[in-house]
Amino acid sequence: MNSVVSASKPIRDYSIQLHALQNGCFSDPFSFLGLHLVSDQEYELRVYLPGATSVSILIEGQEHVLKRYLNSDLYLLATTRAILSHQDKLCISYGKSKQVKHDVYRFGCQLDEQILYLFNEGTLEHAYQHLGAHFVTHEGIKGVRFAVWAPNAQSVSVIGDFNCWQRCEHFMRLHPASGVWEIFIPELKADQCYKYSIVDNYGNVQDKADPFAFKMQQAPGTASILQPLVKRKTITQKQQAARAKRNHISAPVSIYEVHLGSWKRRSHEHNRYLTYRELADDLVPYVCDMGFTHLQLMPISEYPFDGSWGYQPVGLFAPTSRFGSFEDFVYFVERCHDLNLGLLIDWVPGHFPSDPHGLHKFDGTHLFEHADARQGFHPDWNTYIYNYDRPEVKSFLLANAMYWLDEFKLDGLRVDAVASMLYLDYSRKDGEWVANKYGGRENLGAIDCLQQVNKRCYGNDPSIMMVAEESTAWPGVTNSVDNNGLGFGFKWNMGWMNDSLGYMSRDPIYRQHHHHEMTFSMAYAYSENYILPLSHDEVVHGKGSLLSKMPGDDWQQFANLRAYFAFMYAHPGKKLLFMGSELAPRSEWDHNQSLDWGLLAHESHAGIQKTVKKLNEIYTTTPALYECDNTPAGFQWIDCNNAEQSLFSFARFGKKSSELLVVICHLTPQVFHQYRIGVPRAGVYEVVLNTDDKALFGSGVEVVGGKQKLVQTVNKPAHGFTQSIEISIPALATVYLRWITG
Repeated sequence: MNSVVSASKPIRDYSIQLHALQNGCFSDPFSFLGLHLVSDQEYELRVYLPGATSVSILIEGQEHVLKRYLNSDLYLLATTRAILSHQDKLCISYGKSKQVKHDVYRFGCQLDEQILYLFNEGTLEHAYQHLGAHFVTHEGIKGVRFAVWAPNAQSVSVIGDFNCWQRCEHFMRLHPASGVWEIFIPELKADQCYKYSIVDNYGNVQDKADPFAFKMQQAPGTASILQPLVKRKTITQKQQAARAKRNHISAPVSIYEVHLGSWKRRSHEHNRYLTYRELADDLVPYVCDMGFTHLQLMPISEYPFDGSWGYQPVGLFAPTSRFGSFEDFVYFVERCHDLNLGLLIDWVPGHFPSDPHGLHKFDGTHLFEHADARQGFHPDWNTYIYNYDRPEVKSFLLANAMYWLDEFKLDGLRVDAVASMLYLDYSRKDGEWVANKYGGRENLGAIDCLQQVNKRCYGNDPSIMMVAEESTAWPGVTNSVDNNGLGFGFKWNMGWMNDSLGYMSRDPIYRQHHHHEMTFSMAYAYSENYILPLSHDEVVHGKGSLLSKMPGDDWQQFANLRAYFAFMYAHPGKKLLFMGSELAPRSEWDHNQSLDWGLLAHESHAGIQKTVKKLNEIYTTTPALYECDNTPAGFQWIDCNNAEQSLFSFARFGKKSSELLVVICHLTPQVFHQYRIGVPRAGVYEVVLNTDDKALFGSGVEVVGGKQKLVQTVNKPAHGFTQSIEISIPALATVYLRWITG
């Protein structure tokens, strides 16, 4: 049946609706636009198209012209058809140009109310699959479904380069119970830009990026970009088993921390970044060749300001496009998996920046952040703090953690600045914070959020590793949630880092007075599952490089650093080194420049790289150094009291009785010959590491004579043991001796 325009009937009064449309603040557009019954036998098609000069519709091959309403941008067509099919498209003229497209207000809702209920409840693990922009086929038509949470908005529109950024063309439908707005727009394409134009309850308009966008523009651009989720290669059973093995508490974990923008740059090409694909084919093999088990990336969620190093993200679901496309990042991930290299990323759920296109006052209210500045503003970083008490914020953060782990099959997340989340008085003076309901300083919402993220992430895949950067003595960071812990798998040992670096920075003359700084960590070594970090934080903001912290002349600085690295690798706890540590640069890290790879032309710097590579080789093949990190059975002091000679000696044990390594760390410039040291077991010991080796730029003092570097115990008591060995101990050196036979 053909549609008929009835000019004889009186014009209905649509002035209220037209005013709302013209001002971009229509709160219920689907109740008016599209096809609607206006009488028992008559329907009316209404479309609102700013800038259009004429509109018609093709129905069964026949064109019907819509009538302009009162010289406005509202066009009407009276029809007796109850349904217009999706083959009936609008023909729109904009002066000399024409477009043929679907009427978006014909399409029904696609969102599941039960899904929205879980989102509002704070338990929607995969919220990113439902909110945001998704390429779907809806009612037989391909297009993009948009959904955004903005419960306090008066109106929300999708704007983009597909509608000339006009906020009056694609008004969204509100689901009042959930506060989610939604619309389906047909025939959009990947890489088109978009935002949400949000009108708050005071009539203010702000254009916001999509919190769930998978891709975003680079600064100074601020738009989100349509990006389909890319299906990556399925992890094989062999790869899954390898991941479970390398992330286990009793596995060797040696992490190389990287800032992708400054590991290497193309200096001959205007100092440009390497792309994800270039990094996949250069960085990943390098990390494997150096013997590291894991690669950890500083934050790669999209961020506007380079100087934040990614720690002020705006697009939590968008791999930064600084280094290439979404597909390029997938290639990078798959390259890590192919080479059996664990991949971790920094995750930043503690705060977000104030960029106007970001989360701050998203719908005109403090939606994602706490409204009270004493709880919602971070004084250290001038950023905003998530309102962890709001269930939808918990769903947002939970879904983001799940997104990186599920979609990319990463090995895990290193959670940044956990301490700032846990304490309501973090970095605040008296009177500048609000106590919890029990009168305490613990942030109960943040605690629950972290617990739920860890519990659900580990529940979905026990082979991952969740790592906390937590700088206080908060109890039970790596205890299970069911055991009143936070549920992390590992925690950075900031105490070990501060104490040991403080000790190493002292002149050897004074080290004897600070002996405890190297031994105190063993008093709490088993209270958590620790990672020993020498991260980017120790080589920035005027702290200098690791090498520059070492005292003495040039040779002594390198010797100190080699000995320190070897002490670190022998100490209980997993390992983390920031990129460039193996090059021993003299200046601190600069995120605007490539690492100075030319340093390797110098024997001294190359010796540090050889030391790190050798340490990784020994560490990953010596169960005594990693199997029993979290139990006293894996460690025994031989001599922890020799402050006068700044000498530390201890034994490390594996699960098998045959796994035994004796470690001697000597941190003065003297050389000791015929030094007797007690050992836990009789037999033959082999020197497997001497950081004073000439091949490492050492002075070449041999621990034991002979080519085989073997020493036999004798039945002479020393250090409380019945058996002992006699060796030479080089200056500023660490020595490993492996028990090989009884």
